[in-house]
Amino acid sequence: MADLPEIILSELDVARIETLIERMRGSKDDYRKLEAELARGRIVAPQAIPANVVTMNSRVQFKIQQSGKVFEKTLVYPKDLSTSSDTISILAPIGSSLLGLQIGQHIEWPMPGGSVTVEIVDIPYQPERSGDFAA
Repeated sequence: MADLPEIILSELDVARIETLIERMRGSKDDYRKLEAELARGRIVAPQAIPANVVTMNSRVQFKIQQSGKVFEKTLVYPKDLSTSSDTISILAPIGSSLLGLQIGQHIEWPMPGGSVTVEIVDIPYQPERSGDFAA
């Protein structure tokens, strides 16, 4: 597997995700990849998050490099997952993979039958960039 790109995480997001993980322990295995992502991230104050980093509640455009298909989703906590296709849970494999990435970075994403390369294309909305530290 290729080296993983550096990720930057908001200390507020990390605290909330750790609380989510603690509530899930013993009931699901979904938290294991998420814990690994948190462990490898550089954690900073929400006010210090660069504007080009995917954080919780960010609206993110990402591209599957092999197909060129672009998706736009909002990265959310499970409680905020909508029935429409415009949100993605932090517990989904792609959700935990997107967290902390910067525009232009890419990551390998496992899929049935192989893996694909996902690249961050744009972040049309990021709470921290908008001054929303409660999101």
